[in-house]
Amino acid sequence: MSNVDTVKEEKAWLLAAQQGDENAFGQLVQRFYVYVVSITYRMTGESMTAEDLAQETFFSAWRNLPRFEIRSESGFRVWLGRIATNKTLDYLRRQPATAPLPDDELVARPGKSLPEEDVLSRELQQLLEESIAALPARSRAALILREYEGLSYQEIAKVLDIPVGTVMSRLSYARRKLQNQLEPYLRHETDR
Repeated sequence: MSNVDTVKEEKAWLLAAQQGDENAFGQLVQRFYVYVVSITYRMTGESMTAEDLAQETFFSAWRNLPRFEIRSESGFRVWLGRIATNKTLDYLRRQPATAPLPDDELVARPGKSLPEEDVLSRELQQLLEESIAALPARSRAALILREYEGLSYQEIAKVLDIPVGTVMSRLSYARRKLQNQLEPYLRHETDR
């Protein structure tokens, strides 16, 4: 299916869902579920919380869908990203400021040894995730939307409801913080 066909299909589902068609909205949920969970997971680092926030996002989208205006090809995706980001930022504001523990898939299983490269790669991945989790929530959101979700600066500005210049500033700050936190580790790895 071409991109044009996909956009037409999504618009048809949107129009039907705005008229109350739950099956059409279900198609939109299926299409964007991974996108929403990816945002919420990368911002929280907790898969159960990410799933809960994704459900809240889709529930809120369903409730507010009649007021959504079909504008452009990326309109619904950006709108959904805004809802997911706002739900996650609200959740994070209510939480104590601690870095999340990595999920089970990031931890070596007892009794199983990993090759040295895998251990180092997992250590770096864990350090990266902890460093991202330690960023201020708004900078973290901009970074995740850009680096993991591939949104343009303009799309991030729409999702976060901020000017493009603020997006650039938050990304610059987040990248600089990550570089400063990871530099000693990366320098140590290149010295080996």
